[in-house]
Amino acid sequence: MHIDWAALGSVFGVSLAVTVGLVGLFTLGIVGLSKREAAASGSGNVAVARTGAYACFALCAAAVAYGIYLIVA
Repeated sequence: MHIDWAALGSVFGVSLAVTVGLVGLFTLGIVGLSKREAAASGSGNVAVARTGAYACFALCAAAVAYGIYLIVA
């Protein structure tokens, strides 16, 4: 039995990078929604914060959908 360590390391690295990126993107969406609430009470543009948060969530959903597509296909 032969283990291709380079391929295993590559899969590990890509998985780690995508996971950290996806969690970071979701966190930006959460922060954007919390900033939206803070902007509503003070000065700031509520529409920009809401749009940015929803864009982050949409990108997260697209990444998850693409992952499911790769598994199914």
